[in-house]
Amino acid sequence: MVAIMGSSGSGKSTLLNILGLLDDFDSGDYELAGTSMAGLNERAAAKYRSRFLGFVFQSFNLIGFKSALENVALPLYYQSVPRKVRNLKAMEYLKKVGLEDWANHLPNQMSGGQKQRVAIARALVGEPKVILADEPTGALDSTTSHEVMDLLRKVNKEGITMIIVTHESDIAALCDRTIHLVDGQIDFR
Repeated sequence: MVAIMGSSGSGKSTLLNILGLLDDFDSGDYELAGTSMAGLNERAAAKYRSRFLGFVFQSFNLIGFKSALENVALPLYYQSVPRKVRNLKAMEYLKKVGLEDWANHLPNQMSGGQKQRVAIARALVGEPKVILADEPTGALDSTTSHEVMDLLRKVNKEGITMIIVTHESDIAALCDRTIHLVDGQIDFR
C-alpha cells in the first residue's frame, strides 16, 4: 500500500494516469504482469486495464441514474459477463463494503462515504491486481476518510496492491510507504 504525495503540479495525477494506462509515457519502461506497456494501442490498453487495474476517484464517478448495484456491475458489463452473474457478483462486493441494504439506492440518496464504498466495490468487482486511487478521501470528512482507509487496508491485506494519491499526510501515514514527487521527479530525500 503506497501513498504518492506532492504539491499541485508535481506529477501525481500524470503518474497515476500512466500507471492506469490512460496516458503514454515519454521515456523509460513500464511493465505490468511481466509485459511492457510501451506503445499499446487503446484496445490493448483497455484489455490490460480490465484485467489488472481498478480505479477509485475523489469524485466517485458514479452514474447518477443507476443504482448502487448497477454501478458496481458496470465493469462486468464491459467484460461481457451475463446480467445474472454480474448482478450476483456486484451484490457480493456490495456486501464486502457493507452496503448490501443500499443496492437499489441511487447515488443522490447516499452519503459521501457510502458513494466512495460503492466506488471501491466497483473497482474490486473485476478482481484487479492493483487499485489506483486518486484522492479517495479528498471529498470526505476525517471520520469517513479513516473508515474508507480501513476498508482499503483490508482489501490490501487480501493481496491487492494499492497506489493512493493524497495530499493528506494522515492518510499517507496509514500506507506502508510514501513516495514524494517534486516537479515530476521522485524525491529520494
